[in-house]
Amino acid sequence: MTATVHIRPLDPLKDAELIHPWVTDPKATYWMMQGFELQDVEREYMAIAANPHHDAFIGLVDGEPAFLMERYDPAKAELVGLYEPQPGDVGMHFLVAPTDTPVHGFTRMVITAVMAELFADPATARVVVEPDVRNTAVHALNEAVGFVPEREIRKPEKTALLSFCTRAGFEAAVASAEVAA
Repeated sequence: MTATVHIRPLDPLKDAELIHPWVTDPKATYWMMQGFELQDVEREYMAIAANPHHDAFIGLVDGEPAFLMERYDPAKAELVGLYEPQPGDVGMHFLVAPTDTPVHGFTRMVITAVMAELFADPATARVVVEPDVRNTAVHALNEAVGFVPEREIRKPEKTALLSFCTRAGFEAAVASAEVAA
């Protein structure tokens, strides 16, 4: 699938109306915002914007808003005390906007673009994720772009599968996907 992807910073006040239906959609159950009102989403993303160790972004595909991406410092947010962070670790969350007309390969293209964006920063050595252990669909996507599960961890809101992707692991996964295509 070929598309133009652009990632821009999320503006909590301007973008809350856009992402509210995304994060409250039944398919976004693992974002744990099911009952959120618009003001709750604004508040959540204002808190992220105010946090020097957490950022949120809107991903546009061919000019249309299509996904949400979060980047965080796992040594200072989300995973503090749950694993031994290494220099160059970057945490990530992503959510594809719900659609009535799914496109085969779209979500894989999105996660590949998210990972490329994170690894575009030369300081990023490894991407860390902690999806819910029950989210088997995202585990498969993560593995497809080079993540290796390490272990389950207990967070206050969930049991998560702590997984890591090195730059070399991502590059090998992308090269393998290109050969298979």
